[in-house]
Amino acid sequence: MSPGRGYDKYAAKMRHHAHAGTYMEVDVRFIDMMFRRRAKVLDIGRGIGNAVNGLRARGHAAYGVDPTLEVLEVAGDLYEPSWFRQMAATEATPERLAMKGLPQGYDVVLMSGNDPAFLFANDLHTTINQVGKLLEAGGVFIVGTTTAIQGGPVDQDKAVAGSAMTLTHRFSDWHLSPFHA
Repeated sequence: MSPGRGYDKYAAKMRHHAHAGTYMEVDVRFIDMMFRRRAKVLDIGRGIGNAVNGLRARGHAAYGVDPTLEVLEVAGDLYEPSWFRQMAATEATPERLAMKGLPQGYDVVLMSGNDPAFLFANDLHTTINQVGKLLEAGGVFIVGTTTAIQGGPVDQDKAVAGSAMTLTHRFSDWHLSPFHA
C-alpha cells in the first residue's frame, strides 16, 4: 500500500457516511443481481465493511480483508467483527486466508472504491495473480475504480497481462453503461 495516505481521515469520513445513512451499496446490488444467493464473496480492501454487510444481508457468504487498522475498527464497530480480517491485498492467498479462518475459494472477489489506486503497480499485478488462485471455476473478479487515476483500466490491463485472468466485460458504471476511455 502507498504510505502516507491518511487512512485515519478516510476511516473517519466513511464512519460519518455510515452514520449519516449515505447509500454505499451499489456494488452490493451489482453482485446480488449477477450471482446466486449464498455465493462466497471476498471483498479486498473492503473499507468500513458496508459491502460485506449488504451482501450478508442478502444471503451471501461475504468476508472482507483490509490492511489498515483504522478502517477495521470502524467495520468492527458497525458490523460483525468476525467477518473481517487484517490482510493486505497481496497477502490474500488461499493458504493465508485459511490461516485466518476464511474460505480458500470464492465465487466473487470484489475490489471496489478505488482500491487499486492504493496499490503500487507491482502490487496490483501480484494481487491479480493471487485473485486468480482464489476464484472457483466460473468465478469473477470485479474491480470498481475511477479511470484516470493510478490503478485504473490502463494499469489493470498491464497488471493482468501474463496472468490467468481475462477481461470479459468493462463498464462505465455499476449500471452496465458502455465503457468509454
